[in-house]
Amino acid sequence: DGVPKENSPFINNTDNDKGNSYDGTNMALFEEEMDSNPMVSSLLNKLANYTNLTQGAQEHEEADDDEGPKKKAVKSPQMGTFMGVYLPCLQNILGVILFLRLTWIVGTAGILESLAIVCLCCSCTMLTAISMSAIATNGVVPAGGSYYMISRSLGPEFGGAVGLCFYLGTTFAGSMYILGTIEILLTYIVPRAAIFVAEKKEDEVDALLNNMRVYGTCCLALMAVVVFVGVKYVNKLALVFLACVILSILAIYAGVIKTIFEPPDFPVCMLGNRTLQNSNFDRCLKTEVIDNVTVTTKLWKLFCDGPELNATCNDYFFNNNVTKVQGIPGLTSGVISENMWSEYGPLGMLVENKKLSSVGGSDPAQDIYLPYVVNDITTFFTLLVGIYFPSVTGIMAGSNRSGDLRDAQKSIPIGTILAIATTSIIYVTCVVLFGACIEGVLLRDKFGDSVKGNLVIGTLSWPSPWVIVIGSFFSCCGAGLQSLTGAPRLLQAIARDGIVPFLQVFGHGKANGEPTWALLLTAGICEIGILIASLDAVAPILSMFFLMCYLFVNLACAVQTLLRTPNWRPRFKYYHWALSFLGMSLCLALMFISSWYYAIVAMVIAGCIYKYIEYRGAEKEWGDGIRGLSLNAARYALIRLEEAPPHTKNWRPQLLVLLNLDSDQGIKHPRLLSLTTQLKAGKGLTIVGNVLEGTYLTKEAEAKRAEQNIKSSMSAERTKGFCHVVVSSNLRDGFSHLIQSAGLGGMKHNTVLMAWPGTWRQSNDPQSWRNFIETVRETTAAHQALLVAKNVDSFPTNQDRLGEGTIDVWWVVHDGGMLMLLPFLLRQHKVWRKCKMRIFTVAQMDDNSIQMKKDLQMFLYHLRLDAEVEVVEMHDNDISAFTYEKTLVMEQRSQMLKQMQLSRTEREREAQLIHDRNTASHATINDKADTGPERVHMTWTKDKLFTERNRNRECNATVAVRDLFNMKPEWESL
Repeated sequence: DGVPKENSPFINNTDNDKGNSYDGTNMALFEEEMDSNPMVSSLLNKLANYTNLTQGAQEHEEADDDEGPKKKAVKSPQMGTFMGVYLPCLQNILGVILFLRLTWIVGTAGILESLAIVCLCCSCTMLTAISMSAIATNGVVPAGGSYYMISRSLGPEFGGAVGLCFYLGTTFAGSMYILGTIEILLTYIVPRAAIFVAEKKEDEVDALLNNMRVYGTCCLALMAVVVFVGVKYVNKLALVFLACVILSILAIYAGVIKTIFEPPDFPVCMLGNRTLQNSNFDRCLKTEVIDNVTVTTKLWKLFCDGPELNATCNDYFFNNNVTKVQGIPGLTSGVISENMWSEYGPLGMLVENKKLSSVGGSDPAQDIYLPYVVNDITTFFTLLVGIYFPSVTGIMAGSNRSGDLRDAQKSIPIGTILAIATTSIIYVTCVVLFGACIEGVLLRDKFGDSVKGNLVIGTLSWPSPWVIVIGSFFSCCGAGLQSLTGAPRLLQAIARDGIVPFLQVFGHGKANGEPTWALLLTAGICEIGILIASLDAVAPILSMFFLMCYLFVNLACAVQTLLRTPNWRPRFKYYHWALSFLGMSLCLALMFISSWYYAIVAMVIAGCIYKYIEYRGAEKEWGDGIRGLSLNAARYALIRLEEAPPHTKNWRPQLLVLLNLDSDQGIKHPRLLSLTTQLKAGKGLTIVGNVLEGTYLTKEAEAKRAEQNIKSSMSAERTKGFCHVVVSSNLRDGFSHLIQSAGLGGMKHNTVLMAWPGTWRQSNDPQSWRNFIETVRETTAAHQALLVAKNVDSFPTNQDRLGEGTIDVWWVVHDGGMLMLLPFLLRQHKVWRKCKMRIFTVAQMDDNSIQMKKDLQMFLYHLRLDAEVEVVEMHDNDISAFTYEKTLVMEQRSQMLKQMQLSRTEREREAQLIHDRNTASHATINDKADTGPERVHMTWTKDKLFTERNRNRECNATVAVRDLFNMKPEWESL
């Protein structure tokens, strides 16, 4: 039309512009306004598209629809807080336990203890929701929900263990919902459909369980087929199931309000103070008058051996009157005061009203055949906690579908916390209202036998009990389908991550990604729950798995918060590590409160999965918190190590192993690593070092290759430690740098291990032995011990087992016990375990060798070492003067310092003074020896020997041994 058009998505937009990049976002400016004032059509559209499935399930459903060549345009996530998080959470939390067991829990535990149970469980889920909100808003959570959150926060081991626990919990939840569905069907809707019918009253429980097994298996098979055929059919019914839940809750509140004006008529027939099952009689009378004739009723026939008035009857029936009690006296009746306290009891205990009079005691042998209402299980507080807890699970429904939300980081915390707050209020008000409206005996009647088999919660509801029965039936059906849809996808997510190798097969499925194999496994595990058949027995099992999952969600949040990792920036700010720890403690407490043996089994299962993933699982690096925790712990430990010098008791060789490489970067002496492994057995510090000649700029690639070769050799020899390759201008400087700088903080080496230079005689290059000598001197200067392995290539490998032989030690007294320690450490390894240890020491010809041997054996006894002692007598000329002089000086010093009774610092100063004098005198003697060709005289003369020996004998033997044991190594003179 010739009018110039402005290029804008909002002005003069025509159909031709539909394909442009603004499609789907051209109302972005008005989103907030539309949210606050939703149009009726958009609300209806949202309701029509409501789904309670996780996003993975929807993707598969869309893949089913997209079979044609033309694909749909990718929709941007459209769900808000209410439709996307609040309603799915509400639907998942409210369920089977509320409808089938809450009245019985209130009757058995009393209002006060029931409130304690509800508050305990709801506090646990609220604290978990706060932690979960923090994790869920710290980035995007794809399909897999809690598994994804925990694995990315705590690492693959915890993620896999908790993911599988959550999977098992969801699967057992499926079986619990199916059992609930069948219980409603067979007990309240069509009791005649039962296949197994009890002939006698005592067989009723077994008959019910067998019916549950048969119908439950059929129901499971049907649901599995529905899920297999297509999730879209489940999706279409999501709104129906949600409506059932909401209508049922409203019917309960409406019924409570109606009891104020007009309580419903549900009489309970009492014999004495005992409650009767009124399914087999219509009138609560023993006899009635018809046409002026007294005749017996159906109730009479149940307790007597005939319909005649003079028939023999049960004693209790004969002595007590039959009375009618209103089952629902109403909110204003004051029945709340009677229902305050608990009424726990054993299996088979009669349900009694203590207010009513009763003549005669119970006779258990007869009572089981009579139509009394009795406890079908032994009840106690902790059991009820385990049965109730599944009714607060389902808080993950929102976080599992964060990909479908318009603003996940805003919707998940608000929706989940509001849903938990709403359900907590519903549970607390229900507990109080049930206790205030319903008679205690009816509350404790689990299956409604005293009100003609009606659902107890149904008797309270308005306009009809059928509202609740039908509503709870569909609610349980929907929840069962939901579990069977969600669990296989969770397993598929774990399998596709590849952290648990044996689960790989469950990652595959149909062409559209539908997890077929995972569905089969889920149905198989679900069947185990159905074969258990009792809702009360299955509930604590899934409580364990959910509690363990919630425990780790709290742990993940606490760890991340305390570590303050840079990546931890949740949009949800109302969390604190103390709340997470409180939630974690509460989860752990609830696990052991519910059932300590189930808790241990669940922990063992999680522990086994954890160790399996650690041992066999794929290496995954997700930047998880456990790695950060390890770094923090290592830093803390290193700082603590440096604060105080190591005590003698804790001393062990921390090795720096100096390796030589050949021209191809291969290790020359791999047996040196074998010796290291045998000496260390994975304990303490091992640093394997090597020096390359050159500059780092030119030798960088070579250094990396050398490091890889050394690491692979360490792995082959099972040497646990660190590798350190240094590039230096010459070998001597490189080894010097390693000896000085290897290690970190308190984790530094104190011993250097190297091979003897084998070819130094044949080598033309004098540097080969000079480097060795310089390394020895550097080690001595650094006050470190030095181990030199000669002929190391003939040492045993880690695969060898020495069946016999000896480790010989030629003991130099002034080494501080190092030579004693080495064979002891070697014998800890299986290579040397069967070898014996021999200690050789040197004596002069005129020494008392027998006494020396005894003293040394006593010394070894105090050191707790098993070894043979050999004293070798040698001539004066063969013994170094230095050895004996040094030993004598040490003994003298030890004795003298004791007599002086000095403080520790003074003692160290005096010791240093004595040492300095001794060193100076020794140097003077050496100078004299150099000036003339005179023979060096032994400082250990015969006279001196006898004097010293007599002096020593005067001392107590134990003191001498202690002095010997307290000798410290003099590193300067090594």
